Amino acid sequence: MPTYISTTGSSVRPAQWTSTIVRKYSSAGIGYSVVELQDIRHVYAAAVPRTGRTLQEQAYDALKTLEAVIQEESTRGSIVHQAVFLSDARMTEPCRQIMRDFYGDELPATTYVPQHPCEGKLLAIEALGVGRGFGEVQIERRSEQLVITRHNGVSWIHLAHVQPETDAPSVYERSLSAFQRMQALLNQAGVHFEQVIRTWLYLSDIVGPEGQTQRYKELNRARTDFYQQFRFARDLVLPSFRGEVYPASTGIGADGRDILMSCIAFATERSDIRAVPLENPRQVSAYQYSAKYGIKSPKFCRAMALSCGPYATILISGTASITGSETRHIGDPEAQTHETLDNIQALISEENLARHGMPGLGTTLEGIALARVYIKRPEDYPVVRRACERRLGELPTIYAIADVCRPDLLVEIEGIAFSTRKP
Repeated sequence: MPTYISTTGSSVRPAQWTSTIVRKYSSAGIGYSVVELQDIRHVYAAAVPRTGRTLQEQAYDALKTLEAVIQEESTRGSIVHQAVFLSDARMTEPCRQIMRDFYGDELPATTYVPQHPCEGKLLAIEALGVGRGFGEVQIERRSEQLVITRHNGVSWIHLAHVQPETDAPSVYERSLSAFQRMQALLNQAGVHFEQVIRTWLYLSDIVGPEGQTQRYKELNRARTDFYQQFRFARDLVLPSFRGEVYPASTGIGADGRDILMSCIAFATERSDIRAVPLENPRQVSAYQYSAKYGIKSPKFCRAMALSCGPYATILISGTASITGSETRHIGDPEAQTHETLDNIQALISEENLARHGMPGLGTTLEGIALARVYIKRPEDYPVVRRACERRLGELPTIYAIADVCRPDLLVEIEGIAFSTRKP
């Protein structure tokens, strides 16, 4: 029998099994996916409040919805990572207190992102829960910023809301400071920065001027200079891999006038788990961009794939309407959305995974369990959402207003996908 849950008077639709290992649910204001991976249940949810006028009322509406989902999936107390999208950066501290009051000792690592939810609400919440399936999960909550989950001989380290610790005004210096702060927080938890596999870099006025150049280009200069001391995933890449290795990443605009970061690191001593940075056959690798796009190119891979036996987890970087290294469909948000999804489809395809030494572990857009869609212009939201729903189906998705890293890009999409090798 399919199961249903009640969320403030609205029914969640029954699970639909995809050709991957993802179950997806949807209802007004809530979408979530469930992935059973190595005997562990992972829940990915996106909640937009449906009632309330104040920040507290809307936050509690969204949080109670998430709580109902977690209880339904028998993973109570298991939310380990959250991104809270806020319509006003000044809401960060009041929202932080709301989260403390609601979660108590079970507070997830939470980033408060100053990006206005497209639905016009004061906030929206994206959450990751990890709970018991047939296996055991240990959750270590180090702080409001850092949560570690351990199961099956692997550790996932979720680090949230990292800000620079300097009075220097330049994007370059503030970006370096934030990376150094990220490294210090990871080191305190016994984690090396080389174990980072996914980052989010939120930069206000991302395409604005910075001296004689652009703010995003200065962020990339700082990232390049900081990353040059590390060999990412060196113990996890396939022995035959000869390319460059960088974390998957999203570099995206935000409100305010500063930079904010978060990341996921991964640690294991298991020999059967491999990390493979994926590049897109339709695109020039970002780290190989010409000087036209900055003195130092963006150092990230298009996706990071983690394989274990017949399963793969694919962390998809922020992706836009670019083929080769050029922007396509300038001024057309719908066409840019479809081009972006075409890029993601090519990136996670069986053909591309096989090309990267992971035959049988490719998937389709159906294998995506969670997505974020960043939209530059609020008036483009309806057409972008229709295009995404047409291609992605019912999927937990956050839609947020955010500037993209080029003036002519109108849409950026990221996500996480799962696949299993067919017998």
